[in-house]
Amino acid sequence: MKHRTWPRASSSSPFSSFPFPTDTPSSSSAAKHTRFVRRCSHSHPPPLSAAPSDGGAGFSALPYDVMAKIAASFDDPTLKAASVVCRSWWEALRPLREAMMLLRWGKKFKHGSPRVKQNAEKALESFEKAAARGSALAMVDAGLMYWERGEKQRALDLFLKSAELGNHAAQCNLGISYLQAEPPKTEEAIKWLRKASVGGNARAQYQLALTLHRSCGTKSNMKEAARWYLKAAEGGYVRAMYNISLCYSFGDGLTHSNQLARKWMKRAADRGHSKAQYEHGLALFSEGDMMKAVVYLELATRAGERGASHVKNEALHRLSAASRDHAMHLADSWRALPSK
Repeated sequence: MKHRTWPRASSSSPFSSFPFPTDTPSSSSAAKHTRFVRRCSHSHPPPLSAAPSDGGAGFSALPYDVMAKIAASFDDPTLKAASVVCRSWWEALRPLREAMMLLRWGKKFKHGSPRVKQNAEKALESFEKAAARGSALAMVDAGLMYWERGEKQRALDLFLKSAELGNHAAQCNLGISYLQAEPPKTEEAIKWLRKASVGGNARAQYQLALTLHRSCGTKSNMKEAARWYLKAAEGGYVRAMYNISLCYSFGDGLTHSNQLARKWMKRAADRGHSKAQYEHGLALFSEGDMMKAVVYLELATRAGERGASHVKNEALHRLSAASRDHAMHLADSWRALPSK
């Protein structure tokens, strides 16, 4: 599949993040909230004596609704840890523990499992029940299902509610949704994408960079776009790796550096970005490394990069029969490195 990530005037839609991923937000969201909890081995409600004895001035004195908002985006391990901090937290987080159970069942119904038959209606029902109990994670999953059904306003309402609770995946999805509106709501999109980006969401960082890149008319905007491309690339987002390579290559928003451009181009190529495979293969060909050039150019050819085939054939002619066979074997056995 071709990866069109670098902004072009002729591209009608640079956004390739839909359909959204259906997995729950990464463990980075759990790390953000660990300051609210202490790890404990209890699997049952803590005794009354576990509550602070400071006259109600500690975390145990937080109102239930405040505690529920704080914990709305907790994943399962963090929620369990928070629940055993003190008895008041155990009671306050009871609806979210119920929501987590419903969320797990919703995912089983949505994707199916050896013991659970796939059922979209039951999946959505489970997500909605979990969302009603305050789970920001379930709001995202329910929103995704409504979006896939074409009920975009219902999806947007759920994304917005989850985003306001601080869920970074929802903030990212909401921002992308605003970009795809007719007409696009670019300022609103940038606001939510920036919130998700600051929270460490690599997809949002890439989309924010791409939006700033396409709309930028000043060097300062391009510098900000390059900064977010780099953040997303460092977070493992492949399209951002390709784009940051071009930024270094052209000196757009960053100081020109052939070394860093090559580094990020190779990383994108090793993770399956077809254009990066083509361009990295061209660089290897120009340096005379025909064996490696053939491997990357063959991968790019298989992914649909038309120009790669001609250069690959030229490189093959410069190799011995044994080397040609070995290069093709390497291409056949190649597996992309993990990416986001």
